[in-house]
Amino acid sequence: MRILFVILFGFVSCPWLNAQKINEAYQLHIRQASAGIKIDGVMDEEDWLQAEVAADFFMVLPMDTSQARVKTEVRMTYDQQNLYIFATCFLFSPGRYFVESLRRDFAFVKNDNFLLFMDPFDDQTNGFAFGANAAGAQWDAMLFQGGSADLSWDNKWTSAVKKDDEKYVFEAAIPFKSIRYKKGIMKWGINFSRNDLRTTEKSSWAPVPRQFPTASLAYTGILVWDKPPPQTGSNISIIPYALGGVTKDYEAETAPTYRKEIGMDAKIAVTSSLNLDLTINPDFSQVDVDQQVTNLDRYELFFPERRQFFLENADLFANFGYATIRPFFSRRIGLGTPIEYGARFSGKLNKNWRIGIMDMQTAKVSNEYLPRQNFAVMALQRRVFARSNIGFIFINKQSINYELSEDPDAPVYSQYNRNLGLEYNLASSNNLWTGKTLFLKSFSPDKSGKDFTHAANLQYKNRRLLLSWQHEYVGENYNAEVGYVPRRKFVRINPQFGYLFFPKGKNILSHGPTLSTSYFFDDSFRKTDNTTFLSYMITFRKLNLLTGWVAHDYVKLLQPFDPTNSGLDSLAAGTEHAWNSFGINFTSKPQSLFTYLITSRYGGYYENGTRLNLGAEVGYRFQPYVSLAVTLNYNDIDLPQPWGRNSFWLIGPRLDVTMTNTLFFTAFAQYNEQQNNVNLNTRFQWRYRPASDLFIVYTDNYVPDTFGVKNRSLVLKFTYWWNI
Repeated sequence: MRILFVILFGFVSCPWLNAQKINEAYQLHIRQASAGIKIDGVMDEEDWLQAEVAADFFMVLPMDTSQARVKTEVRMTYDQQNLYIFATCFLFSPGRYFVESLRRDFAFVKNDNFLLFMDPFDDQTNGFAFGANAAGAQWDAMLFQGGSADLSWDNKWTSAVKKDDEKYVFEAAIPFKSIRYKKGIMKWGINFSRNDLRTTEKSSWAPVPRQFPTASLAYTGILVWDKPPPQTGSNISIIPYALGGVTKDYEAETAPTYRKEIGMDAKIAVTSSLNLDLTINPDFSQVDVDQQVTNLDRYELFFPERRQFFLENADLFANFGYATIRPFFSRRIGLGTPIEYGARFSGKLNKNWRIGIMDMQTAKVSNEYLPRQNFAVMALQRRVFARSNIGFIFINKQSINYELSEDPDAPVYSQYNRNLGLEYNLASSNNLWTGKTLFLKSFSPDKSGKDFTHAANLQYKNRRLLLSWQHEYVGENYNAEVGYVPRRKFVRINPQFGYLFFPKGKNILSHGPTLSTSYFFDDSFRKTDNTTFLSYMITFRKLNLLTGWVAHDYVKLLQPFDPTNSGLDSLAAGTEHAWNSFGINFTSKPQSLFTYLITSRYGGYYENGTRLNLGAEVGYRFQPYVSLAVTLNYNDIDLPQPWGRNSFWLIGPRLDVTMTNTLFFTAFAQYNEQQNNVNLNTRFQWRYRPASDLFIVYTDNYVPDTFGVKNRSLVLKFTYWWNI
C-alpha cells in the first residue's frame, strides 16, 4: 500500500499534467448549412463553396519536421440532423490508388485513406473516428485512452467516395444521434489524417509527433461552432433480429437441432452524452471466429471481445487494469450458456465525469448443473488535470437460487465473486508521459487473505527515446471470475529501454535497439521466471520492416506442464529450465499488391530441447474487390523421451470478396494440427441499409486425416436498425 501511495503522489504532483492544449491555435469554424446536402461525392452545393477550409497539412511520417507533400483540403458543415464533412485528397502525381478491398474497418497502413477524429467533449481522452479508403470502404471507431481505436464499434452513417486521376474525394453525413456530445459545448477537439502509400506519407491537419498515432486526442485542433450543436430530441433505436438455423453433431450421432429465434437490442439516448442499451435474447452467430493459435503457453490464452453489445464505452470496463490483470472480461458472460437479457447505462455525465453500469442475466443449463447467474459491473471515471483520470470499478457475479447437487460428479460453482478496484491513469498534456497505478481486491465466500492486487507502470516516449517501468503483484487468493488473470501468487518487474536513430540516407528511415527484461518472483521473492529480450529494428523508407532479436529464458515450473500441450507426459513442478533463442522478422512494403510477413525463431526449449518456429502471413489483392491471405505457422519441437520430436502446423487461408461496400463474402479455413481439427467458416453479409444486415453463416469442423465431419451448422440472420 505504501508503494501505491508514493507512486500516486508522484503522478499527481507533476506540473506538466495540466498544461494548455497543444494545438489550440489550429481552429476550423463550422457554420450551419442553408440548404440540403446530398452525399454523392460532388462539391456542387453552395454551402461547401462557402465553408472554411482546413488545409496545409503537416507530415507525420516518414518525418514530422515539414509540411505534407500531398495536398488535402477539408470542409465541414451541419444541419439539424447531421454533421457533414467533405475532404479532397489530391495526388502527388497521377497514378493508381492502393487499397485492400471494400471491406469495412480496413487496416490503416495498407490503404490510401482519409480519417476524421473528433473529441466532442474536448477532454483529449474519448471520442469518435470516421473515414474511408480511396475505394469507398468505410472505417469507424470509438476512441479511448487518449487515442486508442476500437474498430469493433459500428454505427449508422453514410458516405460516398469519387476519384479521378488527380484526386479522390470523401463526403459523409454523420447523424448527431450516432455520436455522444454534451449540450452547449461549442468547441470540439478535431483532427484529420491522410495516408498516402505512393509517397509513404502520413499527414494530419493539426501536427502530431511521429511517435504517436494521428488519432492522438492530445494533438487535436478545435472545431468552433457558430452556435451550440443541435439537440437530437427523441433518440431511440430499436434493432430487432430474426434467426433461423440448423446444427448437426455427427460425432455424437444426434438428430439435427433447429433454431428459430428472435431478439432485440435497443439504444435509448437519456441525454446527448448518456446512453441506455438494452438487449433481450441476444445472438452473436455472425461474429468473426477467433483466429486459432498453436498453444505452447502454460497459462490461459486471451481472445478479444467481438460482440457488438459489449463494445460501446467498453473501455470503462475492459481497460481497467493491465493486459494480464483484467478484473472484468466480458467474454466470461454467456460462456457456455445463453444470455437472457441485459442492460448498460454509459457515457458522459459532464466534461469531467464518465459512468458505466452494466447488468447481464444468463440462463440455467441443467445438464451442466449451472445455475442462472447475474453479472453486474459499475465503473466511474473522474478526469483530473489535462488528460489524466481516476477510475473506480465494482464487479459482482452472483449465482441465483443455487444449491449444491447431490451428484458427487457434478461441478461446483461459487455462490458469488466480487471485485473492487481503484486506478489512476496518467497522461501528460503532450502525451510524452503515460502510466497507471492500480489496486484491486476480491471477495469470495471461500477465500480471504492475500486476495488483492497492485500494479503500476510509468513510460516516457519521445521521437527517439523510450523508457518504461512496470511492476505487478497478484495475491495467492485474488479471484476474478469475471476477469482475465491467468496467473496468481507472483511479483513481476518489467523495465524497458528503446532508442531510434534517423540516418540521412535515402533508403533507411530509422533504426534502433529495444531492450526489455521481465522477472517473476513468488510471494517470498524467489525468482521463478525471467525473459530478457534484445531486438534491433530497421524501418525502410518504403515502410518495410526488418527486425532481429535474441532472448534468454529461465523458468522454474510452479505446477506440472506438458511442453507440447498435446496430452503427453508433464514436466514436474519445481524443475528448472533455461535456454537462449534468436530470430529474424521481415514485413514487406504495404504498397505492393503482394504483401508478406515472415517470422522466425530458433533456440532452446524445456528439458534441454530445441524449438524451431516459422511463421508467415502472405496476401494478394485484386483491388478493390478480392483479397487473398494465408497465415502459416510451423513449430518443430525436439525433446527427450517420452515426448520425442513433435511438429505442429497451423494453416489459415482466407478469402474476402467485396462486391460493393455493402455486399461482402468471407471464407476462412483453419487447420490446427495440435487440436487435430479443420474449421471452415463462411459468411455472406448484405448491408441493405446503414447498420442493417442480412447474414448467412455456414460453419464446418472436420477430422483432418479423413475429412470426416465432426459438426456442421447453418444460420440465417436478419437485423434491422429502426430509429424512432
